[in-house]
Amino acid sequence: MRPRRTVAAVAALAAVTVFVAGCGRDSGGELGSEDTPATQGSTAAAAGDFGDLKDVCGTGDPKGAPAQGVTASEINVGVFSDVGFTKNSEFDDAAKVFTSWCNEAGGINGRKISYNLRDSKIFEVRQRMIESCRDDFAIVGGGSALDAGGVEERLKCLLPDIPAQTSQPENIGSDLQIDAIGAGHSYIRYAGYFNWLLKEAYPASAGAVGIIAGDSPVTKTIGDQTVEAVQKAGGTVAYNDLYPAAGVSDWTPYAQALKSKGVKGLVFQGDFRSLAKLEQVLSSIDYKLDWIDANSNAYGSAFVELAGDAIKDQNNLADLSGVAPLEVADEVPAVKQVLDLYKKYAPDAEITFPALRAFSSWLLFAESAKECGDDLTRKCLYDTAREQTKWTAGGLQASVDITKADAPLKCFNVVQASADGWKPADFDADTGVFRCDAPSVKYTGSYGTPLTLASVGKSLSDLK
Repeated sequence: MRPRRTVAAVAALAAVTVFVAGCGRDSGGELGSEDTPATQGSTAAAAGDFGDLKDVCGTGDPKGAPAQGVTASEINVGVFSDVGFTKNSEFDDAAKVFTSWCNEAGGINGRKISYNLRDSKIFEVRQRMIESCRDDFAIVGGGSALDAGGVEERLKCLLPDIPAQTSQPENIGSDLQIDAIGAGHSYIRYAGYFNWLLKEAYPASAGAVGIIAGDSPVTKTIGDQTVEAVQKAGGTVAYNDLYPAAGVSDWTPYAQALKSKGVKGLVFQGDFRSLAKLEQVLSSIDYKLDWIDANSNAYGSAFVELAGDAIKDQNNLADLSGVAPLEVADEVPAVKQVLDLYKKYAPDAEITFPALRAFSSWLLFAESAKECGDDLTRKCLYDTAREQTKWTAGGLQASVDITKADAPLKCFNVVQASADGWKPADFDADTGVFRCDAPSVKYTGSYGTPLTLASVGKSLSDLK
């Protein structure tokens, strides 16, 4: 059995290294207006302020223990991560930075936040969820690659979830879950991005799009969804292939296939380390595509370094789905504040795209819990978070109407890789650093459905 488990482990790793978070959302307001101070103000703020959010954290005199995980002095939450397998501490780092800052400012109405890192190690999601059900008030700011394994237990114990990242269809948009940047599981989440790629930026590539995805359950589903997304944006898929989750020793056959098919635009759904190797081979055979969608998983310094000289030959792009990139810190005070907080509380940690998403989740949790006051219950937390019609995480992201659990993504933003690192691409931003004219396009293929309370014999009336 050992060899089979090893293969499964490698397949799971391929799944976790692809950013597959559901990120559909509806724009609830104009960014750059009074609703979105993306280019206003400064980072000089009161101790518990974040961006344009005032008094997110602060002192108080709470009494009583109104819910599991909540006492007069403390709030216990769970943070899911596969860090024991991946060695990637991004969700732990984000939790450390946020809770350190918030607690130093006084906590949430005087209650300090204590988080329990639920290390699911890829294969132990259900076990960690059972533990979380036993001890935690809610789940915040994390994610696991094989997250479907914990949904049934979470719904049975009526545990609210405000994740940074979701992966599998059974979990994306499941009940009692609130995605702080949107969870439109039935909509094509990158409709605006693909429209821009194929109709505006590189129209000559529309007739020859290639798709390469890792051969694992998560990435295969994403690959299938990508085929539909490209086709509905007016593109033609000229090449569609999988690569072994265990890895590829020689990417030459894939590079030659792309060249022989005349592929002009490539969507890569897999580990960015593999993409870097593929691009090196593409450069060695002197084949340059019009664009490569490296996906948001590649957004970071590691991919640029691994790609080496190939980064100069290939045009790597990624859609950050309405989350402001680190490179606009001079324009967006909320981004500058994240950088400052990491410098203070976790100076050696890398701020990744999932970490930025985690910050939005933590802010939504804290803002909602604050509004609940002394009577902090799961029902109040969930209902209050659901009331947000123009959530921007203090200006960190595009405006989202969280009252809509399944909504199309209206805003997107594109970054481009270069030898000097990532930078915002020229994608005709029209609302601050974002573009908010994406079409609303639903999937018609069958890719699985999120679990509901009814599937475990529960309803919202059971939430207390």
